[in-house]
Amino acid sequence: MECLKRFESQSEVVVLQGLLSIIIPTFNAQTSIIDTLTPLQMLREQGHEVIVVDGGSEDDTCQLAAPLADNVVTSLRGRAQQMNLGAQVAKGKVLVFLTVDTFLPEYADWMILVCLYSDRKDWGRFDIRLEGKKPSLRMVESLANLRSRLTGIATGEQAIFVKRNVFEQMQGFPEIPVLEDISLSRQLRRKSRPVCLKNKVIVSERRWAEKGLMRTIMRMWRLRFAYALGVSPWTLEKRFNNFS
Repeated sequence: MECLKRFESQSEVVVLQGLLSIIIPTFNAQTSIIDTLTPLQMLREQGHEVIVVDGGSEDDTCQLAAPLADNVVTSLRGRAQQMNLGAQVAKGKVLVFLTVDTFLPEYADWMILVCLYSDRKDWGRFDIRLEGKKPSLRMVESLANLRSRLTGIATGEQAIFVKRNVFEQMQGFPEIPVLEDISLSRQLRRKSRPVCLKNKVIVSERRWAEKGLMRTIMRMWRLRFAYALGVSPWTLEKRFNNFS
């Protein structure tokens, strides 16, 4: 398994435990929050921290999350603002930003910590695997992973992880309404290329299936292309909200 091979002794694992703060922004996620948080309980038992930052949900997201997280805080709605607040209250030396419906692979903590510290890297991300068996999903995930590996740009679904001091140097996520993950990646890339872990996070098909796989892909490509051309995130937000 990638990175785990680099351990010279079991004692090295013990030294690295307890350093992660996993930050999850939520909004009206009561149907999926338990499924998202349940697999993280083993990491909590190992000393890592799970923080849920809710953007004013109108359902039972916060109540359902409370027993399964170390901290549940409320924020103004907006993924960038929510994740930045999570980072402010986090205690870990490495921040992991996880979206609802995304699931870390086994030994994710070891992989993150060893790859960051043994390679002296500042940040990184995982490859993704989309839940489901459709051949089109395999094509989408393969292209997404290749694009990210070539460009050094990561998206939220790839579980971006970054050393806390580096995140603070970057002054956190730019507080823009969309594409904050790509914007932060650009800033981090100027400092160093990311660790690109081939081990995969599993992303629920639900978020892709709601509005159709191809329509969702085309929307994101258009948004990213427009952003690369200099269209403001606030203009792009209107296009995002008009997507149906």
